[in-house]
Amino acid sequence: MSDTPRFTVIDRRKIKAEEEQESQKSVAPESAKAEPVAEAPAAPTTPAPGPRLVVNEPKTEEAAPTEEAAAEMEMPPAPTAQESAEQKSAYDASSQRLDDLIRAQNPAVGAPPPIGFESLVQQFYLSAMVQMGAGTQEGQRPRVDILGARNTIDLLGVLAEKTKGNLTEEEDRFLQAILFELRMAFMELTRMISLQAVPQTPPPDQR
Repeated sequence: MSDTPRFTVIDRRKIKAEEEQESQKSVAPESAKAEPVAEAPAAPTTPAPGPRLVVNEPKTEEAAPTEEAAAEMEMPPAPTAQESAEQKSAYDASSQRLDDLIRAQNPAVGAPPPIGFESLVQQFYLSAMVQMGAGTQEGQRPRVDILGARNTIDLLGVLAEKTKGNLTEEEDRFLQAILFELRMAFMELTRMISLQAVPQTPPPDQR
C-alpha cells in the first residue's frame, strides 16, 4: 500500500449551483407571501373611501342607559296569571312528592312546618349571625365576613321598608326585634375590629 495521500477533487461550481437552487426554493414562498412595500402617498385633500386608520381620535361617549331602562332590557316578560297558577300547582306537586320520599325513608319524620314570614326573617338572622362569626366551634378562630353581614342586615332593612303597613302587629314586632339585635351585634363587632386595627403603644419604661 502506498503511503502517498489521495486527494479528491471537488467541483465547487456544482456545489455552489446546488446551494443557490436551494436558497431560491426557500426564499420563493416567503417572497410570494410578502406584499410589495409602496411609498406612502401624499395626504389626499378628500377622505378616501373604505376603512381608515384612526389614531388618538376622541371617542364619542354614548349615553349610558338608566337603571330602569337596563332593568327593562334584562327582565323577561312577566308570566300570565294562568302560567303562574299552573307553575305553582306543579311546584306544590313536586314538593309533595319530595316529602313523600323523605317520609318513606324515615317514617318518624313528621310534616315540615309551614313557611311563613317569620321563617324568612329567621333565615336572614341566621345568615347574618354566621357571617359575624357565630356558631364557630370551640377552639377555632371565628371567620368573620363583616361586609357580607352588613349586606344581609341592609337587605333585612329593605324588607322592613317594603312590607311596612302589610304586616301583622306580631310580624312587625318580630322583624323590628331581629333588626335591632343584628344591628347591635354589628356595631359591637365593628368596634372590636377597630380596636384591633389601632396599633398598641408599649407601656412606658419604669426603670
